[in-house]
Amino acid sequence: METIMNKARLLAVIALMIPLSLTAPAQAFQQQCAAQASPKAETKAVAASPTVWLAGDSTMANPGTSCPVGWGSQFAPLFKSGVTVNNRAVGGRSIQTWMYEGNVTSVKNSAGECTLSSTAYSSRWQAMLDATTGMKAGDYLFIQFGINDGDTACPRHVGTARYQQLMTTMAQAALARGAHPVLLTAVAAITCSGSSAVKNRGFVTQTVAAGAATGAPVIDLQTLSVNLYNQRAFCPNNGDYGSGTVGAFFCNDHTHFETYGAQQIAVLVAGAVRAQNIPLAAYLA
Repeated sequence: METIMNKARLLAVIALMIPLSLTAPAQAFQQQCAAQASPKAETKAVAASPTVWLAGDSTMANPGTSCPVGWGSQFAPLFKSGVTVNNRAVGGRSIQTWMYEGNVTSVKNSAGECTLSSTAYSSRWQAMLDATTGMKAGDYLFIQFGINDGDTACPRHVGTARYQQLMTTMAQAALARGAHPVLLTAVAAITCSGSSAVKNRGFVTQTVAAGAATGAPVIDLQTLSVNLYNQRAFCPNNGDYGSGTVGAFFCNDHTHFETYGAQQIAVLVAGAVRAQNIPLAAYLA
């Protein structure tokens, strides 16, 4: 009888030990799964970070070997890790020559616009529209032209109605891909009227109208830049753009930027993104 009771006690002890022996491996497996899931979640967060696409002229473009330096080349350091800035701005382009490179003729039509030999888009715009490698949902497209567009001669000439139409087209193309267009008025050159810097760019009304038509936010970079020039007391100026505080900011042409000036304009744009509550602000450093 005593032997039977001892066996019963032993079986009871074993029964108590079995759940404990199963619990430890179960906990270890759960911990392993959690450890494996964490990097995947992190990877997903990084993959979800947007690409910021830039379309514009030399005041936005990446530099060559020296001045000018476009503000777009200084934009990426203002963002958190994971955000890509893809700068497709090209010097000397109007919005039409940027979109239709090689297909804008030197002949004007009856409306005074430069005619197109083909409606085929430039390779740069086609690449941005590519369904696989171009703009994707959640990306941003910053569009800033309006400097070369005022040229009276083709191929760069763009009239006000045509400018608004093309900027609207670009914004709509971004929206169709789930991307977010942001429209900018042209950054100002340094032009003094006595002791004050003044505005010197056109196509402002048309940029605002394109924003209203597409629901895209508009950053008035012309006003922001002129305000900055006045804060820095760049005026009056005797025409010497190669020295002093003005020379540190601008190339020796009063229009384009040295690296320092480009950095300051990029900061203005980032500040406007925050001030206007554009969702991209969440990715700013």
